[in-house]
Amino acid sequence: MLKLSRRRMLTLTGSGLVALAGSRHLVRPARAAGRITVLNWQGYGTDERWAVEAFTEATGIEVVHDYFNSEAEMLTKLRTNPGVYDVVLINSARSQQAAGEGLLMPVDLANYPNAEGLAPSLRENEYLKTDGELYGVAWVWGMNSLAIRDGMEAPTSYAALAAPEFRNKVALFDDAVTMVGLGALLSGQDMNDPSDMAAVVEKLKEMKPNVRLLWSSEDQWNKAFSAGEFDLSIYWSGAAVRSQKTFDLPLQFVVPEEGAIGWLDSFSIPATSQNPDEAAQFIDYMIDPGFYTKWAIEVGAPASANAAAMEALPEDNLIRQIHDPEYLETMTLMAPLPDDRRETFNNAWQEVKAFYAS
Repeated sequence: MLKLSRRRMLTLTGSGLVALAGSRHLVRPARAAGRITVLNWQGYGTDERWAVEAFTEATGIEVVHDYFNSEAEMLTKLRTNPGVYDVVLINSARSQQAAGEGLLMPVDLANYPNAEGLAPSLRENEYLKTDGELYGVAWVWGMNSLAIRDGMEAPTSYAALAAPEFRNKVALFDDAVTMVGLGALLSGQDMNDPSDMAAVVEKLKEMKPNVRLLWSSEDQWNKAFSAGEFDLSIYWSGAAVRSQKTFDLPLQFVVPEEGAIGWLDSFSIPATSQNPDEAAQFIDYMIDPGFYTKWAIEVGAPASANAAAMEALPEDNLIRQIHDPEYLETMTLMAPLPDDRRETFNNAWQEVKAFYAS
């Protein structure tokens, strides 16, 4: 998904280094040579300067980055640049596609000491597997659910998005997969493969009197909510943390009875990587609680797939409070979508948006 503070950078003070070199899993003899290239969203954890410097200081491995602006672009870069990349960030909804094309190496979790702490439902998640073999190391997860202005009664269902008390006070995420999934949940269907698309479209059309805004960026959401343009919205869990922490916005993040729409980001090693051992060291560092807690507290991050990292956060930390481990069992992860189904989702959402505009 990639949607959570992927373009925010840490304001550095002093040297910007963190004493992560003392992590029990990071200390290794410095290497005279070694360089890996990471393919990721810009500003999404792996390129934090303090983190890269600490990793290089401890291992001798230089880390450089290349970026993508969409998951389709990420796949294209992997296909057309063999041997260039050593680590790639892939959402679980795209992992099987990349592995099926032969773009990824299988993962042996024995090479990742910090994988011991990964939540079981994420560590061996079916969407990270192809033909029974694992191709991704779970990294961070989050939820798309509801945000409501403080002081208002928390909704128990997504049906509140069509309730008369929110007339002209609702904001929806302009994303076909999320919105079709929402309509499917409201009509009692599998959000990843609804059998009755007409029912999905109808549920979404019922929201028309309430829809004030279709938002596509966190910045847009924060500005509109701050201006009082809406009170209830589909929102990202990690973004809800940042909206409260960074902008002091008065909101609650709510997961209603239908459950959250979940997502999972993972790291993989491209099949053509020239430095798989060094890549594995970097991935293991990224799932280390030492890295995660600094990133989460000082910058703002999604929830770690490493349960030990989440438990290392202060009990009053908003990330820890919002991302209750119970949601790992109740949320529905976005699944890999075949191209024809993705096109069906896009067409349905375009139809709904045209209806809103009419």
